[in-house]
Amino acid sequence: MSTVKVENLTFSYPSSHGLIFDNVSFQIDTDWKLGFVGRNGRGKTTFLNLLQGKYDYRGKIVSPVKFDYFPYTVSDKSKVTADILREVSPMSEEWELLRELSYLDVAADALYRPFDTLSNGEQTKAMLAALFLNEGRFLLIDEPTNHLDAQAREAVAAYLRKKKSFILVSHDRNFLDGCVDHILSLNKTDITVQSGNFSSFLENFERRQEYERKQTARLQTDIARLKETAQRTAVWADRVEASKTGASDKGYVGHKSAKMMKRAKTVEARQQKEIGQKSALLKNTEITSELKLSPLAYRAERLVTVSSVAPVYDGKEVCAPVTFEINRGDRIALDGKNGSGKSSILRLLCGQNTDHVGLVRIGANLTVSYVPQDASNLKGTLTEFAKKCGVDESLFKAILHKTGFDKDLFGKDISEFSDGQKKKTLLAKSLCESAHLYVWDEPLNFIDIYSRIQIENLLTEFKPTMIFVEHDKAFRDKIATAVVKL
Repeated sequence: MSTVKVENLTFSYPSSHGLIFDNVSFQIDTDWKLGFVGRNGRGKTTFLNLLQGKYDYRGKIVSPVKFDYFPYTVSDKSKVTADILREVSPMSEEWELLRELSYLDVAADALYRPFDTLSNGEQTKAMLAALFLNEGRFLLIDEPTNHLDAQAREAVAAYLRKKKSFILVSHDRNFLDGCVDHILSLNKTDITVQSGNFSSFLENFERRQEYERKQTARLQTDIARLKETAQRTAVWADRVEASKTGASDKGYVGHKSAKMMKRAKTVEARQQKEIGQKSALLKNTEITSELKLSPLAYRAERLVTVSSVAPVYDGKEVCAPVTFEINRGDRIALDGKNGSGKSSILRLLCGQNTDHVGLVRIGANLTVSYVPQDASNLKGTLTEFAKKCGVDESLFKAILHKTGFDKDLFGKDISEFSDGQKKKTLLAKSLCESAHLYVWDEPLNFIDIYSRIQIENLLTEFKPTMIFVEHDKAFRDKIATAVVKL
């Protein structure tokens, strides 16, 4: 076991006015399985790039190991998978690659097919298998779950549980709990390390925040009382000092005045000390302000009927036909492997043209709010986006601010945002819309854990009628009133 040490790390981008990291110090052991968590846009990927030496910085990063990064950039995806994986892991034997793929539930023939014919999930698994075969390296895994369905996430979590020497960026709570033994937390003011899985980290973090909130309330009361006492004592001291004029025993009065002044200074010093203690508290509080939603009440009980529907690709049905209804108050989760037609069914419910068999009946005058899976093509300022989508700009920006957006982002082009910030832009737009039915396609991709909890609380409180696809098991278990399997 060896140690990676980060000492007084300070970094900012040349185009940025603020610091991303300011005098950050901590250390980690290279045998640990670390989950890396923090708000969107706070610098998780930036930190991984710093470990790889991609940027100049102040301070020190001392590491006895070299780092590999996932996702790995493949220059030519038309090559046979085995050839690509040998480039990633030159020392590995074919039997070792086959063994690792079997651990990840990937068929052996995937090794001999062109890489671009593999599904996104198979590509993720194959690349992880090759990277872990590079002995003596420390793997930096940046959000591997975004292309994985629920079954694939379980397989990858089980695989990582048997490995060590990695930092894993993920916002999936169940996934983290299934494969890490330490949490690296990127906070507002520092980076901290804690032993255990994410659930134990969150419990300790919330307990600490509750303690600091109580301490802050107590100190605020004490500071107000001390301020009042200091002012009163100073007034008394001034009065005593004034009484020296014409007094028969000026020595006594002077002694009394000095005593009162000393007492006033003691009270003021204590007040400043408690102000200092208060300022040291709640620096890393993750405020999860309540969000609001204004769903519309549909006139009929039934909004949508789906009868024996299956999407069709290249003349073939991609799943067995499904039949279900969406009634008022339903929150239906579509469940199935990648490529099983979930997104196509959601697009059908939004009135988009998609080849299919079966019948979809949508209620008359039904207002639908849609969050698509892909946010990569967003561009323009938030003001322009709000105007284009016809949503209230002030409400739109207020929602984004509540989900962790700094106000300095409001003037930037959306194309410069992180993937999580882009997805929050789509979600905020939907939350601004009053609709009978909310159709969300993998809304939590790239979204940080604190915002996921905000959205869970919102949906639990306002209970909109919705249908969604989401592979985050914790979210789905809490929100869905029914699951339709494809």
